[in-house]
Formats: sequence, structure tokens, C-alpha cells
Amino acid sequence: MTTLVIGARGGVGRHVVDQLLAVGEPVRASVRDPRAGVDLPAAAEVVTADLTRPDTLRPALDGVRRVFLYASSAHAEGFAAVAAEAGLERVVLLSSGSVLLPGMEHNAIAQEHRAVEDALSAAGLPWTPVRPLVLASNSLRWAESIRSSGTVRLVYPDAVTAPVHERDVAAVAVTALGVGAEDAVATDLSTAAVLTGPELISQRRQVEQIGQVIGRTLRIEELSPDQARAHYGRFSNPATVEAILQFLALAATGGSPCTPTVRRVLDRPGYSFEQWARDHAKDFG
Repeated sequence: MTTLVIGARGGVGRHVVDQLLAVGEPVRASVRDPRAGVDLPAAAEVVTADLTRPDTLRPALDGVRRVFLYASSAHAEGFAAVAAEAGLERVVLLSSGSVLLPGMEHNAIAQEHRAVEDALSAAGLPWTPVRPLVLASNSLRWAESIRSSGTVRLVYPDAVTAPVHERDVAAVAVTALGVGAEDAVATDLSTAAVLTGPELISQRRQVEQIGQVIGRTLRIEELSPDQARAHYGRFSNPATVEAILQFLALAATGGSPCTPTVRRVLDRPGYSFEQWARDHAKDFG
């Protein structure tokens, strides 16, 4: 049964491709630019498809029964309309745990992901969300300053979250696709829960662990919320910056949970942040 992976070159999507291939599942990987597909595994069938042009999705979906999807709200309805015609058995959406987190009802990031979920529901698609709350890979935004100056600029450095390794997110997604799952209903219910790593850890401690892995003592420069708005505003739009600050303020008061979803779905503990840092040491070194 062929699975189309949309977002195959992304942090989670690439692991979905690799894990499906590892168990012998046929994979079709979509890319917007055919030249971008050269770094994908030879065993994956690479097709050109663009969510901004729904007509390109029809040939990519031909013969496909399952889809792993990462999409913005601007493109979700276009995908849903085409996918509804394709007779899919399952769509697994990379969403966000923020849609379920109390206190985040008006958060821009949560609203963006909720809009995508609503579009799939409105189209009547058989879909399942995978909802990581904090991706450990978010810490890659510190990589440049760590390499250049050994300094990390943080707002709410003692805010505590449970970052989840992208390999674990992909493994949950593969399970949600029905690969190796005996009970699809139970799989849907379990994977739709908020997905986190196995431990609560502060941003400050994350920086320390990265430093230990790469053999450097790293310095933290604490930012006020206003300083953070100016700093992060160079890379993101104001609504996204406010959404991040809102979440970190909530995490600083204990509002970011640690859940057993990975252990329940995969029957093993999730990877720690320290393991993630070891896996990405070259990004910071």
C-alpha cells in the first residue's frame, strides 16, 4: 500500500520516509522542486507536487491510499478538496498539541493548526492528527549563535517544557498511518493526544546539555519579553512571535505538560533531549 509523504524533506517527514522504507512499505515522496529530491532515499518514488497548486496533487495521489501531511491553513482546503476525490483510506496530519492546551485558545499558532484540522474534517476525510507540543528541533534556532559566539539569547530561560525528538514524532505518525497497528481505532485515539518528550526540562538546562555534548561552556543572555519581540521579530511575523511568547510565559508557570503518549503508542520510552542533542551535535559544533 503506497504512502504519499507530503513534506518529505522536513524534519519529521524525512524520518517518516525512512521509517516506512525500513519496514518495507512503498513510499512516494512529494517535492515542490524536482531538483530537491536528490537527497531522498533511492528506494522512495519522488514526485513533484505543490500544495499551492492543488492540480499538481492529483497525479501524486494516483494509486495512493495513505498520506502523511504537513500543510499550512492557506493550502489545507485545496489539498482536502483533491484528497476527498482520491478515495484515501487515511490521512495523518502533523498538527500541534497547542490545539488541546488550556490557555492557548487564542494563540496564533494553535489557531493555524486548528484551521488545518477543521479543513480536513469539513472535507470528510478519514484523518488522524499527530500533535507534538514542543519539537526538540526548535532548539536548532540557537545553532548559529552557539557556533559564532557560544551565546544563546533566551526569554523565560527557566520555562520548562518536554521537547520531543522528531524521530519519535515520525514513529507515532507511522503507527497512525496503520503500519504495524492491529487496532486502527485505538491507534487513532492514542496518537491524537498531546505528544511530548519523556521529561520536563528548562530552556537553560537544554543549553547546558547542548554545551556538554559539544564540549563547550555556553553563555545565556536573558531577554525581557520586549527584547525578545525585537530579537525574534527579525525572523518571524509579529503574530508568531506573540504566540511563542505566550506559550513560553505559560511554560514558565508550569503550564506545559509531559505526557505518556510516546510510551503508550510505541511501547517504549521516548528519546531524551540529551539524546536529541547528541544526534544533532554537528549542527552546533
